[in-house]
Amino acid sequence: MRPLEPIPLEELRAARERLRGVGTDSPLVRLNVDDAPAEIYLKLENLQPIGSHKLRGAGNILKVTDPKLLEKGVWTASAGNMAQGLAWFAREMGLNCTIVVPDHAPKTKLAAISRLGGKIVKIPVADWFGILRGDSYEGIEGYFIHPVTEPAVMAGHGTIGLEIAEQVPDLDAVVIPFGGGALGSGIASAVRSLKPEVKVYAAEVETAAPLAPSLAAGKPIEIEYASSFVDGMGAPYLIPGMWPLVQQMFDSSIVVSLEEIAAAIRLLVERNRVVAEGAGAGPVAAALTGRAGNGKVVCVVSGGNIDAEKLVKILQGEIP
Repeated sequence: MRPLEPIPLEELRAARERLRGVGTDSPLVRLNVDDAPAEIYLKLENLQPIGSHKLRGAGNILKVTDPKLLEKGVWTASAGNMAQGLAWFAREMGLNCTIVVPDHAPKTKLAAISRLGGKIVKIPVADWFGILRGDSYEGIEGYFIHPVTEPAVMAGHGTIGLEIAEQVPDLDAVVIPFGGGALGSGIASAVRSLKPEVKVYAAEVETAAPLAPSLAAGKPIEIEYASSFVDGMGAPYLIPGMWPLVQQMFDSSIVVSLEEIAAAIRLLVERNRVVAEGAGAGPVAAALTGRAGNGKVVCVVSGGNIDAEKLVKILQGEIP
C-alpha cells in the first residue's frame, strides 16, 4: 500500500465538480447558544439525502473507478453511513451493492441500507474491524471499496472543507468527528491548503478514542474499545496506513464523554431543531468544552441517523 498523503487541492476541486448537485453545498448555521465558549457554527451534513456526509466519498470513488471493475457490483464494510452512500450511488448506477455491517449497527441505518437496495451481511464487530484492518473476507462478490483508506473517498469528503472555507472566511478552527480518519483527512487537506493558520481538531468519544493517545505518544496506540450509541466514530486502533496522514492532519484530539455527547444532541434539538447522531454531535460537544478555542469554530455535524428510541431516551435525559 502506498503511503497516504494529503489530498491535493486540484483533486478536491475536481471531486466537487463530480458531485455538483448531489451531496454538496450543505448549509452552515450558527449554534443558538449565547453562553458558548466560542462562536460555534454547524456544518449540517445530516441534511444530505442519506442523512450523512458519506454520500460525498462514496459518490466520488464510484465516479472515478474503472467501470470494468464494477461489473460484478461493489461492497464495503460499514456501520451504516458509508453503506448508505454506496448503496445510494450504486442504485443510481445500476450496480449490485453488498454491505458488511457490525452486529451492533443501528436499526435505522440497516433499514436505510435495505431501502436503498443494499444487501446486508451482519458479522461480529471484531471480525468487522478486521476487514477495516485489512483482513480478507471470503464469499462476497464485487469490487471492495475501503471506507477509510481510499484517497478518492477522502477527496469526496474533503469537498466539505472547500465549502467551509468559503462559508466562514475568517475561520479559527474546525472540529471533525474521528472514526477512521477519512473525513478528517479530507477536510483537513482542504483547510490546510486554503487556510493553513486554522486549527484542525478531531472529536473522539471516551469509549473508543485511539487518536488522542496516539498523538500524545507519537505512535499508534491500541485502546480498550466499548461500543455505545455513538456508533459512527471510534475504534480500538487506528486503521493501518492512516497514522502518518492523521498525525500531520490534526492539531490534537478532543475526547468527550457519552454524557457530553448526549447533552450536545439534546442541545442541537432544543436550540437549533437539528437531529444529530452521536458522531455528528461529537464535534459540538468538543467545541462546548472550550478546548477548540474561543474564536469562530465550525463543527461538522457528520450525520443524523440515530435510532428513534435512542433519541427519545437522550431527550429524556438518559444515556441509551
